[in-house]
Amino acid sequence: MATGVFGTDRASVESRTLRPDRWWLPPLTTFVVFVAFIVYSTWRAFSGDNYYSAPYISPFYSPCLTDNCVEGSNDFGSPIGWWGLSPALIILIFPLGFRLTCYYYRKAYYRAFWLSPPACSVAEPHSKYTGETRFPLIVQNIHRWFLYAATIVALILTYDVVLAFRDENKDWGHMGLGTLILLVNVVLIWLYTLSCHSCRHVVGGRLRHFSKHPVRYRAWTFVSRLNLNHPQWAWLSLFSVALADFYVYLLATGAFDDPRFF
Repeated sequence: MATGVFGTDRASVESRTLRPDRWWLPPLTTFVVFVAFIVYSTWRAFSGDNYYSAPYISPFYSPCLTDNCVEGSNDFGSPIGWWGLSPALIILIFPLGFRLTCYYYRKAYYRAFWLSPPACSVAEPHSKYTGETRFPLIVQNIHRWFLYAATIVALILTYDVVLAFRDENKDWGHMGLGTLILLVNVVLIWLYTLSCHSCRHVVGGRLRHFSKHPVRYRAWTFVSRLNLNHPQWAWLSLFSVALADFYVYLLATGAFDDPRFF
């Protein structure tokens, strides 16, 4: 039996939609950008090299925790030295998991990849919808745990920015273009992480009286303001993390030298 917009209790409209605009442009753009990022990040993650150029380390490989790390890049030691594959493959699980389960990104890739639905007032091609109760979509329910892991990763990337104010001899007082790129990237990552819907609930959820919790109320208000632009922070941080990685890649391959301000 037909369901949804094709159900028997709906008006009989043979067209998929009556929208005259180019409704397919937003999901198509999202699809192209996501596929490009997936291809790029997969290539960089499996390459396992050209991710460190003192004092910069790619955000895809930080923290580098294996014995395969380039000399000088493992500031936290090698607690998983037994890992024989690319160091990025064990790190990217957490930020990518955070993005894949993100409430905003769900809307984006549900429309772009699964066409569920591709746009407002456009019928989806699926005969039924089971929600996030079965694999693989049931994994979306652990978004909050990925938030905790992503927060730790953001702290580590912040530490990397601090180290980026050193030169290749680990003397403080260095500042190059790479320092600014990593700094902008970590700021955007923090804005994306803190504006998360789950972060907003963690900060101010399950409270009956905000007046009795003034500190949490101020934090909740701050996060709520960031949450208004959560989609923008999501896209900007996606571009910035890829740009930061590519910049370190260019330096590591000797494409050019890092411009220094002092």
